[in-house]
Amino acid sequence: MVIDRRNTTIGLAIAGVIFLADQATKWLVDVHLGMLRGETIDLLPFFDFTRTHNYGISLGMLTAESQEMRWFLVIATSLIAAIVLFWMLREKLLGDVVALSLVLGGALGNILDRVRFGYVLDFADFHIGEFRPFLIFNVADAAITIGVVILLARALFMGEKPGDTQSETA
Repeated sequence: MVIDRRNTTIGLAIAGVIFLADQATKWLVDVHLGMLRGETIDLLPFFDFTRTHNYGISLGMLTAESQEMRWFLVIATSLIAAIVLFWMLREKLLGDVVALSLVLGGALGNILDRVRFGYVLDFADFHIGEFRPFLIFNVADAAITIGVVILLARALFMGEKPGDTQSETA
């Protein structure tokens, strides 16, 4: 039981750090730098800040073109975040807890944006010359993506070891 609480505490802490880092970087772009939509600040030969507003969900799909759709997305993504939280609280393996906490922290950051602004603020623009292997993203998007990749990798490559079954007693 001590391990479960320890892992849960670690997971909640990671989710909190991701949420705060996401909101801090968005504040940097929005308030401190005062960037306008479409404005770009060149930082490195392969990385810029380019402010965009994402009115949809993953890859810009399911665009919220009305207030009803905006709040539908808030409710839908909040339900998904609640499911991820419930899953994380029940998970026993630290690797899975960490992955789920990345997803949770990122989801909460993007949900707050959608509630406050009606869109998700994206700004991280990775490129190789004119080639852009990713859409413009933010810390929350990166955390969600990394968390999902970890979950998938663990599901595919971390098989249950013989004799490693857990009892189902509460």
